[in-house]
Amino acid sequence: MQLEPRFEVDVLCVGQASFDLTMSVSHHPGPDEKCSATGLVTCGGGPAANAAVAVARLGGSSAFAGYLGEDIYGIKHLDELNRAGVHTDLIVRGTCPTPLSIILVKPDGSRTVVNCKSGTPLLHPDQVDFARCSQRVILFDGHQPEISLPLAVSARERRITTMLDAGSVHKGTVTLTPLVDYLVASEKFARDFTGEPDIQGALEALSQRAPSVVITLGEKGLIWKNEEGTGRLPAFSIEALDTTGAGDIFHGAFALEIARKASFHSALLFAGAAAAL
Repeated sequence: MQLEPRFEVDVLCVGQASFDLTMSVSHHPGPDEKCSATGLVTCGGGPAANAAVAVARLGGSSAFAGYLGEDIYGIKHLDELNRAGVHTDLIVRGTCPTPLSIILVKPDGSRTVVNCKSGTPLLHPDQVDFARCSQRVILFDGHQPEISLPLAVSARERRITTMLDAGSVHKGTVTLTPLVDYLVASEKFARDFTGEPDIQGALEALSQRAPSVVITLGEKGLIWKNEEGTGRLPAFSIEALDTTGAGDIFHGAFALEIARKASFHSALLFAGAAAAL
């Protein structure tokens, strides 16, 4: 029996894909208020899926492993991933709806996100054949913990670099935090997970869990700590139009540079520039 061919990528992104409906509004509507959007963008989203597209658009190779429904949103999202050049062989399709996000973007670029993923199934390890894919870096977002945990353990045994996009505290991010080489956390995750009101204290606490920690702080840049020391990197000064997906782009770009054997500081700078753009 002939085995299916393996493929090789710079970054394998594992986790969530959602379809985004992004509306530009003049202000955040109040209770019982109706307002009109000045613009509408519809496209694929989700932390791991966005990161996979970012890697591909930045000249690297990527694969996405996760779930997409057989509904219209899943069809559109899969088409976008394929057109971007992302390997989609590890995507599981099903009759459950594709996760959907409604996003309101204000004039200063800040946004409000409402995500519906109650019907999204948690994939089991036997549903995704990771042996088909060879990768330099694995980026997790924690939203598919059942397939992510054994893959992270296996990656450590095989000495494959791993990274966690820790946006918020939930089962997947909590489980994966002590298993990855690079913990790239949001300010919200850092404070909620550690219980530290001081962000520097949160950095110290997280550094006891992972060998290399980065905490992203939005327009305030980021702070980091690893065996090289500790430091801070300011954000690029821009006029923000829409911050949706900026963190996902940062994670994808950072993972790609690590896969390319760039230095830690160079990778942070590259990722910050990509996110700003």
